[in-house]
This record gives sequence, structure tokens and C-alpha cells, in this order.
Amino acid sequence: MRDVAQLAGVSSATVSNVLAQRKPVGPQLIERVRRAAAQLDYQVDRAASLLRSGKAQIVAVLVPSIDNPYFTSLIAAIEHNARVSGYDIIVASGNDEDAIERARLAALLSWRPAGVVIVPSTDAFAGRDLLDFARVPYVIVDRVPAHAGADMVTVDNEHAAAAAALHLLRLGHERVLIVASSLALANIRERVEGVRRTYLEAGLPAPQVLEAGLSFEAIGERIEHWLAGHGQPSGIVALTNFATLGVLAALNHLDLRVPADVSLIGFDDYAWMRVSTPSITAVAQPGERMATAAWERLHARIRGGQEPPARLKLRCSLEIRQSTRAVGPSLHQAGAPDVKGLEEARER
Repeated sequence: MRDVAQLAGVSSATVSNVLAQRKPVGPQLIERVRRAAAQLDYQVDRAASLLRSGKAQIVAVLVPSIDNPYFTSLIAAIEHNARVSGYDIIVASGNDEDAIERARLAALLSWRPAGVVIVPSTDAFAGRDLLDFARVPYVIVDRVPAHAGADMVTVDNEHAAAAAALHLLRLGHERVLIVASSLALANIRERVEGVRRTYLEAGLPAPQVLEAGLSFEAIGERIEHWLAGHGQPSGIVALTNFATLGVLAALNHLDLRVPADVSLIGFDDYAWMRVSTPSITAVAQPGERMATAAWERLHARIRGGQEPPARLKLRCSLEIRQSTRAVGPSLHQAGAPDVKGLEEARER
């Protein structure tokens, strides 16, 4: 730090204030310090900082699975927000199991992070008591339990799923299959309810639900087995990104074409969905906005904010592409379910 201060022509205290963002420093001094630090390849000694303050400039992020691209993209967005504010992150996976989540969380807390962002592996939120005991600020993201005394950031899952159902209704789809991962997860149950309720309100039977599991391989096998026993639906709503891939794999193995034989709506929106043939109609979750909102709440807590816990629920969007098509008379026609009324009610 003394070398950086000497090269920049400032005091060591100024270097500390710039790099730790403890006190306001003029923009010209900030530029000089950062240029000198970059020239010398200076890195803050995190262990020394922790000994001095008792709190690291580190935020811990715990997700159910690092294999899942949805969670890795969420991690990347959180890391960007944290870095802008002068924090590093450490990451661990709960492997979709309560016991592993607790063990990983205990290991993360041993680093004395300034705060934690957590996506619980299950509705049980097995690590809650560890976080409360450690008295560390934390924000729950995506999979939020019904009752938790902390800030929560999620999406309006029912609204998003209802948008997918309405799109299929507009195209005349009456026999639809919902492919869920695990009904033990509240966000998945909410998505199922959004589709089922929309069809029931349209005066049609509720779509059948297949609980296909969390792994891509299991999902594909279970979809093939279900189709063999129940026949072919005209449309499928897949409620996760792995479910979308599993559906595509199963349909391809059975020589069923999308959308000629089966229309498909996926959940989560990735580049491959836009460039595949056909491109995939998908519910796009606002991952970057979720990460930004989670970081803003956590950063406010780290800085001493005492306001009551907030529960933020963000809206998704439906990106309509080539994987869905009309299969009969539009349900907008006379005598058909009041799709327009459903759309207006959903927006309210």
C-alpha cells in the first residue's frame, strides 16, 4: 500500500479509502490511486483486512446447483454488482440437498462474510438457523420460503406461467402437458397453478402434470414413459430449463417434431433457444434485475439498514418464437373461452 501511495503521490490513508471505499475521495485522486495499483498489480490483503475490521469485504453466494445455467448466470450478475461496490464473492452449491446446504453454508460462514445471498435447495430452508445465529445480513433469492425474516427477491411465477398458458389458449391448444421438475418446490407449484388456473378459468380441463425430476437425463426418460402411456398432447409447458431440454430430447427420440407435432414453451431464456431450429418460445426470467435487487437489499443491510424485510416480486416476459403454432380454431372466436377477459384479469 505504501508503494501504491508513493507512486500515486498520495497518503496510505487515501489509498485505503479509495480501495475499500470507506470515505469519499475526489475523482482525480481515485483515478491516480487505481492507475498506480494496476501498474503495481496491487491486491488487497484480505486476511489482514479481516483481522483489522473483523469483517471481510466478501459476500457468500450459495445456490442449489452450479450445474444449472440459471444459477450460474445469477451468480455472474451478483458478482458484477458486488465488484462494483468493492466486494469479492465466494460461491458454493447445496447440491439440491438440505444436509449439504447446511454443511456448505457453515463453511462459507467460517470466512466471516459481510453478507450472504442464498437460493435455498428446498422449501425447508435448512440453513436459516445458521444464518440467524451468525447474525449476518442475508437475502433469499428465487426459491423463497413462505415465512422468513429476511429480504426476499423472486419472480411472479403464477403470472409468468399464466402468460404461457394464455399463449397456448390463443393458439387453440386444449390438451396440454405441464412438465415440472419437483412439486416439493414452492416456485414450481406456483408455476403449475398458474397454468392450471388459467385453463380452468377458460372453462377447460386442467392440464395434466408430470413431475419429471431435477436432472436432464431423468426428465427425458420420464417424458418418454408418460407419452407412451398417455398419448401425445398438442402442447407442452416445461417449467425449468432442464425440463425444456428433457422435452426436446424425448420428442426427438420419438421422432415428434416441434412445433408440427407438439408446440413447446420453455422456462428461462438462453441464447441457444434463440438460435435453435426452431427457436424456442420461452418465459424469460429477469435474472440481472433479480441479482441487482438482491445486491441492493444486501448492501443496504451490510451498511446498517434497519428497515423491515422486503419481499420483491418481479415480472417475467414471454418471448414468442417458432416452437408454438395454432392447432385449430382460435379460442378468441365466438363461443370460445373468454381469453381476452383472462388476459385483462391477469394484467390486473
